Order: sequence, then C-alpha cells, then structure tokens
Amino acid sequence: MTCATKNKIDSNITGLRIAEESVCIGQLPGEEGNPGVADWISFDPNSYAEFGGATTLVARDPINDSRQFKKGVITDVEASGGFNMDLTQTNMQDLLQGFFFADHRVKVEFGGASEITNVDGTGEDYEAASGLDAFSAGDLVFASGFTELANNGLKQVVSAGATSLVVVENLVDETPPAGATLVTVGLESAAGDIDVDASGLLPALTSTILDFTTLGLTEGEFIFVGGDAATDKFAINAVNNGFKRIRSIAANILTFDKSDSVMITEANATETIRLFFGRVLRNEQAALIKRRTYQLERTLGAPDPALPSEIQSEYLVGSVPNELTINTPTAEKITVDASFVSIDHETRSGAVGVKAGTRPALVESDAFNTSSDFTRIRMASVVPGDEAPTPLFGFITDMTNVINNNTTIDKAVGQVGGFDASVGNFAVTGSMTAYFTDVAAIATVRNNADITLDWILAKDNSGIVYDLPLITLGNARANIEKDQAIKLPLEMNAASAAIIDPNLDYTAMFVFFDFLPDAADTE
Repeated sequence: MTCATKNKIDSNITGLRIAEESVCIGQLPGEEGNPGVADWISFDPNSYAEFGGATTLVARDPINDSRQFKKGVITDVEASGGFNMDLTQTNMQDLLQGFFFADHRVKVEFGGASEITNVDGTGEDYEAASGLDAFSAGDLVFASGFTELANNGLKQVVSAGATSLVVVENLVDETPPAGATLVTVGLESAAGDIDVDASGLLPALTSTILDFTTLGLTEGEFIFVGGDAATDKFAINAVNNGFKRIRSIAANILTFDKSDSVMITEANATETIRLFFGRVLRNEQAALIKRRTYQLERTLGAPDPALPSEIQSEYLVGSVPNELTINTPTAEKITVDASFVSIDHETRSGAVGVKAGTRPALVESDAFNTSSDFTRIRMASVVPGDEAPTPLFGFITDMTNVINNNTTIDKAVGQVGGFDASVGNFAVTGSMTAYFTDVAAIATVRNNADITLDWILAKDNSGIVYDLPLITLGNARANIEKDQAIKLPLEMNAASAAIIDPNLDYTAMFVFFDFLPDAADTE
C-alpha cells in the first residue's frame, strides 16, 4: 500500500535561501521586466523565529437578536521572519550589507563569471582578457575557487599587466571555473622601507617608497602588521606587529589609534614588512547609504511521495533587514539572530515549484567558537594620544551585540500587507557581563566616559574584526552571589565617533580578512 500524500513533513527536509531583490521592493531580478537572474543563496539555520504572514481578522459584530457574530474579514497581513545561525567566516558577509544599508569597501577583487581565463604553470601567471593591471607588484593576493589546489591560497605578485598576473609561487596549468577569484589581502614592502615612528601623539608607520593613500584603506579600519617569516615583520619590537586600527592616512604616513600594546619607534633596516587588509563594512553617510531588500524562501518538502521533485515553498517578499543580534555565551558557538520585516507572504505549491533563479551550493565553513577563536575583546576608555589604554575589564562571561534599523512596513487603503518600508535610525546596542576587579570601572560608567569596544576573531588564516569606536555604558551594578566571583552587568549604546575625530564618522564597522598569517591566530 502506498500513500497518495504524506501525513507529515519533517523539519530536516526544509531549506532556507535568500535572494536580493531588484531596484523595486517586492520584485526579483528577472521579474516585472527587471534585468538579471535571482541568485538564491543557501543558509543553514539552527532555528526559526516567527516566519510567515499573520493575518488580521476583524469579526462582524452587528446588533442582532441571535446574539451571534457573523463571518469576519481578513483586513491585513503582517509578514516577518527570522532565523538563528552559527557565525562563520563567510555566511553573513553579503547579508550584513543589508543590515548596514551599505556596500563593502573593497580592495582589488577580480574574478567571478569567466573573468580569469587561464592559469599558466610555466609562466606562473593568472590570465584574463583584461583588468589584471589593477594589481601591483608586491601585492599579496588570495586566490580561491580554482580546481588545482596549487593555484589557491596566498600569492605574492611579481608583475601585473592587463592580461597577465605573474606571482612568486608555483602554479599548475588550468582552465579555471567561473567562480575563481583573486583578492588583494595585503602587500609586502620593499626591504627596509617601512619604519615605526612613535614620537608623535599617536604611533605611525612611515615609508619612503610606499604611498598609503593608494591602498584603498579607510580611517577606522583594522589591519594586521607583520607576516610569519622573521623577515616579514618588525624584528626588534614585537609590539609593533599585530592588529592596529587606522586613525589617519597620508601619502607616506599611516597613523594608528588602537594597538594591543604601546608601539615603539623602530628603524627597519632590511625587513620586507607585510601588511594584511580586509573587506570593510560600516554604516555610511547620506549618498553612500544603500537600501537592499530581499526575498526569503523556505522550502517545505514534497507532499506527494510519488513526486519528490515537486517541492512546496513559502516566501517573505519585500523583506528589509531589521534586527541582527550576535550572541557570545561562554564555551559555546557564536550565533547570529537575523530578523526581517516584509511587505507580504506568499506560498507556492509543489506543482508550481520554487521561484526562478540560480541556486549555488552552500559554502561550507567552520563556526567560530567563544573559547579559542577570540584573539581580542577589549573595552577601554578613549584616551587621546594612547593607542593602548588599560582595559576596563580582563574577562567577560557573555556578550551580545545588536544592530537595529527600526523598520516599519507602510500600509495603505486597497493594499493587503505593505507597499513599502520606512527605516529609522541605525541603532547599535549591546550588553555584557564582566568580572569585577576595580571600582574605577564603575566610576568610569558613572562619569559617562567615552568608551570604545572591539573584538577580533581569527581562525584558519582568516578572521573578522568588529569595532564600536564610541559607546556609553549603563547599569554596572555589582552582582554579588555567595561563592561566586563578583560580576558587573553592562549595557552599551553606540554612537557616531565624529566627536572624537571627523574620520570616525560611523557607529559600527566590520572588517573581514580573507587571509591572515598564522601569527594572527595566536596574537
């Protein structure tokens, strides 16, 4: 005996994909005359928040001698949804652009749809029809997506022409797949060119040959100074290596305002200092603010066992990224809660099928954990002229970081659901519980001092930096329990740091490093 329909659908056969809409909210590329094809990116959620459309039912309640209601009417649909997911190096990068209402600030990123045409193992070069001269000699380039393993990984550029990028490392002949990419992740300086000058108010890298303004760097961006080889980093003072935050950028001077330790003047004689860069995402000003809307597709399995390819689905349409929470408990995975508000909710039967578009495979990546993948969590007062002020706390037990766009759906007569969405201020808040050691920390909160917070994750030669240049703290009432360490619960509200420096005119910044040296994992 066979069943014509299933009695139930298991959750483990469902799936989640998200596609960015076209210019008009509610419309995908390829719909309504919009150019392009929808790209449905796969996600692997741990759980869902409320997901779908909640109808508003208004009952008819006329005065009548039967003392009964009459059939009501559906007057509205409130569409929204969210999910919880482990944080990996890659799974939130693109989607975070939606939450930040901004584009990534990138260095040179080359590749994608058939741009890299060939890899020549004899000439040790990557080849393309044009465009490879965007790179420069000395650049450190991360190659990925190539079939031959030798063609992937960190490469150092020897020369860059329009059609040929020659590297130091040995390559293997290959016609690469369309997804292969080359991304600038840093540079190696000329021997003895980069020094450290700590004689000013803030420390700086100085150079005779290198022009720092040509590197695509952003004020407030973290970089990593130093490679793994002894000749690729500052040899005399180890404190001059590691993660540093850029305060200002001039032709031959790169000034820092954050460092793990106080930097020391060092004249470099022979080292070829390596600098590593990332992909920057920050909330932007006026003209650079960019709203993205999405459609969330949740597949719900095939109801007919005889037609397993007829997958039914539901969609949140015209979805605006609203709230993002990064959860950091003790001895656990780092997880992300992402929520959206939407103008409508749709369902599609298995016979109709899912919406059109490409559906690339899920990009596999290990989750970050809260025990061994943090190389730095630092909260400190903003002290002018001090790139390494004393941290307010040594250890924390938990932390959340929240981004909220305060989005509401616009309603109108003649419209079930919404027709658009309006957004409020970009609000960044959070909380943490710190181990108490000194009443000075409580006094700092009471004095409404300028505070800054950053944390850094590094794993498998890649990493993420999150930076809040200016926050105010609240609560800070000591929590004392018998036989337990004293703890301080803290609340955080972030704001633009333009009051500290006009270059720091943002509230929050992520930096995604496609490649970091081994030294970054142990810093």
